[in-house]
Order: sequence, then C-alpha cells, then structure tokens
Amino acid sequence: MDKILIKNAKIVNEGQIFEGDLLIENELIAAIGQNLEADAETTIIEAAGNFLIPGMIDDQVHFREPGLTHKGNIASESRAAIAGGITSFIEQPNTVPNAVTQEILEQKYEIAAQTSYANYSFMIGATNDNLDEVLKTNPRNVAGIKIFLGSSTGNMLVDNEAVLEKIFSSTPMLIAVHCEDEQTIKDNLAEYIEKYGDDVPVTAHHLIRSEQACYLSSSKAIALAKKTGARLHVFHLSTAIEMDLFTNEIPLEDKKITAEACIHHLWFTNEDYATKGNFIKWNPAVKTAHDREALWEALLDGRIDVIATDHAPHTLEEKQQPYLKAPSGGPLVQHALTAMFEAWHQNKISVEKIVEKTAHNPAKVFKIEKRGFIKVGYHADLAIVNPDSPWTVSKENLLYHCDWSPFEGQVFHSRITHTFVNGRLVYEDFKIKDIRNAKRLLFNR
Repeated sequence: MDKILIKNAKIVNEGQIFEGDLLIENELIAAIGQNLEADAETTIIEAAGNFLIPGMIDDQVHFREPGLTHKGNIASESRAAIAGGITSFIEQPNTVPNAVTQEILEQKYEIAAQTSYANYSFMIGATNDNLDEVLKTNPRNVAGIKIFLGSSTGNMLVDNEAVLEKIFSSTPMLIAVHCEDEQTIKDNLAEYIEKYGDDVPVTAHHLIRSEQACYLSSSKAIALAKKTGARLHVFHLSTAIEMDLFTNEIPLEDKKITAEACIHHLWFTNEDYATKGNFIKWNPAVKTAHDREALWEALLDGRIDVIATDHAPHTLEEKQQPYLKAPSGGPLVQHALTAMFEAWHQNKISVEKIVEKTAHNPAKVFKIEKRGFIKVGYHADLAIVNPDSPWTVSKENLLYHCDWSPFEGQVFHSRITHTFVNGRLVYEDFKIKDIRNAKRLLFNR
C-alpha cells in the first residue's frame, strides 16, 4: 500500500492550526507530529505554507445516476468533487427510478462501487406509500431518509400528514428534509403567470418560492420532529426568518434537530439573477442580501451546523430555456471549498470554522465512522489547500459533465493542490489520477 509523508503543513483540526507532518500508511493516518522520518518506500510531499485539512464531506449532492446521466453521473461528478477537495458525498434519491426501495438503493451502491472516485453513501427516499421499504433501511450503511416537502423528480413529494407522522415516529434514523410549502409555491406561481403569461422573469424566482413557503414547511417539520422525537436534519436553508427555528445553546452531539446552508445561498443574492439568470435558479431559491447575511450569522454562531453544495447539474441547453421551463439546480462540488476559502480571504470566516462546517460537523451529524477529522487511525481523506495561488474558473478547467458553472469568470485566490481518498493521492495540480479507491461510508449507529 502507499506510504506518503506530508511535510511542514499547516494542519487544521478541531479548532486548531499547527505546523507539522502527517504520515499515511495502509489507507489510514498513521502518525502526526514534528520532524517525522520516512523510509525509502515513502513518497514525500512538501506542503510548507499550505493548509492540510480533512476532505469535505458533502451531505447533499445529486449525481444523476441512474436515469438522468445526460446531466452527470457518479464517475464524472465524483471526479469534479475530488478536484474540489470533497472526499465523501451523500447522494439524494430523486434519480430515475427514484431510490424508494431497497433494491433500487442497492443498485446505486453497486454503480458507485465500480465508478466513484470519492467515498459514497445514498439516502433512501420517502413517498406517501413506501413506509415498509423505508423501515427496512440499515442504519449502519445508509446515510438516512430523505423527504421532499416540496415537489421533486417523480413521486417523491410527501404531502400526507398522517404518513409524515408515521415516518417521523417510526424510525431512529436521521431524516433529512427539503422544506418548501407546495401550496404556497403554486399560489405564488399562479399569480405571476397571470401577470406575465409564459414570460415570467427569473427575477421572480425568490418571490414565487418565497420565504413564507420555506418557513411554513420548515417550521412544520421541526414541530413534528419535536412532537415525535425524530432525528431531523434540515437541508439548504435560505431565509433569515428560518434562523429563529434553530439553536446554538446545546452541543452539536446533543442536538436532535440540525441545520445546513449551501454554498449558493451563502454566495449569491437575488440581485445576481439579472446577470446569472437560470444559472443560479435553485430550489429553495437564492434570496435577498438580508437573508444571506442572516445565514452567515447563523453559520458562525452555531445555529447552522453544516455547509453543503446541493450539487445538481443540468445541461446548458436545459438551463438556457425560458424561466418556467428551465430546471432548478447547478453544479458546485468542484468550487465549494475554494468559494469558502475566498470568504476566508474576505475575513468572513476562519479556516478552522470552514473545516468544522465542511468536515467535522457532517461527520458528527451523520455519525460517520472514522472520517471528517485528522486523527491517527482515521481514514486518510485529506486535501491540501494553497491559500495564495489565484486562478480563474473557465470552461477549460471544468470537470462537470454539464460543462458549465455559475462561477465561470470568478477568480479564486486559493486552490486545492492535492486530494487523498483513503490514503491514495487521487488529485494533484488540476490533474485527476485514474485511481478509484473510494469506499462505502459506514455509520456509528
């Protein structure tokens, strides 16, 4: 097996940055210290001046396989992920067919075992009529249960309140929710269609998928979790008003209800629709500057626990359709960490906090076994970040199958130089190595 010694790195772990060396052996972190020595069989990587961080664990992606592979697939999108320093991902069930049975779920795991460059897990999806399948889910090797409380691909909108309560009260597994109130969105959309006909502008997206739609749904989900004692994780929060639903007064390990913010809601605002158009059309919608500021405040004070991407690629042709026809979602995994390091350059967040929200906390929220930290005996899922190496996002350096990014033209001042997955160097200086050393995530439950 590979033996690698990373020398003189700024190692970031559990709120501290310290200069030192790290030895990788047999896929694991074997030693951390000063002046570690290497034998003749060890590859040495000099990291002086660079940060060594645990690889990001992205708890919400849509890699589109099976059934939607014209947009992306597990191989293409996991390659982009490792180029972005993401070493593990949790993929969502709204592929085609929807992953709402154990058989379909395991088929996705089989594909990933053959093709993924990053460690992987998949959620099973809930519907109005698959409770029996949901309850068969193994908490040891499946990340959780995903419930869409707003419309999604196929038959995955769960709008039967009796069914919802049964799911919440019947499973000890983590339940992750997409919270938007469907009726509110339908009513708002009808108003805009009445006003604009087929030419509804994309600038109305955050008004159609409004803050009220988000708050109604998330507050209902949280109330149900409190009533039933369910373990609830609320995906991709986007509004200031929702921040009052979460707390920072208890340790993360003791929270029954946790929260996530995504890169696009932390970066863009509704003012960007004028220039970015459908390329920043997501569900939930990118909201106002006030909402973005509130998300940052909650992220830093501990009400929001996790940073994720909600990576959801669509083809350029699909995105270039008129607003009413263009699908929501966009590719983000290749640029998520560098976007957060750009925020560090802007003094919005510390490197220690970036690591906490992208690696430590996802591992804690999902109880992922031996990942998300730089500790001896843990899997060597790592990224080296050069904090002072400017580069520009362009079509020439994109790895997404869809071949576009909302960040095109953006200059980032930090870059991922190396990514390690289970101890193997899989990415170096904009080059992917043809190494698939990924493993299925396991959970301490």
